Amino acid sequence: MKGFVFAAGLGTRLKPLTDTLPKALVPVCGKPLLEHVLRRMQSFGIDCFVVNVHHFADKIEAWLDGQDWVSVDVSDERAALLETGGAVLNARKYLDGCGHFLIHNVDILSDCDLGWLMEQVRPDALATLLVSDRKSSRYLLFDPQTMRLAGWTNENTGEVRPVGLDMEKASYRKLAFSGIHIMSDKVLELMERYVSERNLCPPRFSIIDFYLEMCASHDIYGVCSENLKLVDVGKHDTLAAAEDFLSDSH
Repeated sequence: MKGFVFAAGLGTRLKPLTDTLPKALVPVCGKPLLEHVLRRMQSFGIDCFVVNVHHFADKIEAWLDGQDWVSVDVSDERAALLETGGAVLNARKYLDGCGHFLIHNVDILSDCDLGWLMEQVRPDALATLLVSDRKSSRYLLFDPQTMRLAGWTNENTGEVRPVGLDMEKASYRKLAFSGIHIMSDKVLELMERYVSERNLCPPRFSIIDFYLEMCASHDIYGVCSENLKLVDVGKHDTLAAAEDFLSDSH
């Protein structure tokens, strides 16, 4: 299985660090976030990676060039950030034919057993999303019996998608997405069609929007990790938590 690390983001919540560094190279316990994520994925047998770049792309490429312990293809988004869905489609030449690939946000640190997650992938699954029962303002909604994705809700605004979804009818499980998921490479052809039908140029779109569009006709499942420990290293007040997390896990 290939690994894909989303590393193109601007990291605006980590300013001023990201005024001179890409978020992927922000150090935690003396090593860049990107190294922590790559090494963790590698420890579960993933040895071929794709990393997308945009903000300070040259610095990420230079860092990768200096790492002889990992094999990485760089998916270039210098011209324009393509969001999470567009990033996958933009990397198609590296992903076609691989069967499945594991996507991991560069700013997510967790204790998830990725080997266990890979074992949860069902033969019919277009995508398998790692989720957990934790406090959030936004939740994915799953059928409680099958754990098939049915929708999304924002607790703060009351928004529900798809529009008209009956929240009471099925007593959906509300679970928070982790930023870690496994896709079948069959998703790539569907993404091409999705972009063409919407005339997206450049092909910029959210992977969550894509999932919500596809879930009525394709099997997208959630896998709930009990007692998942996760740190979203997206802003300054989580950097200390990330240092503590990594210190405790070694």
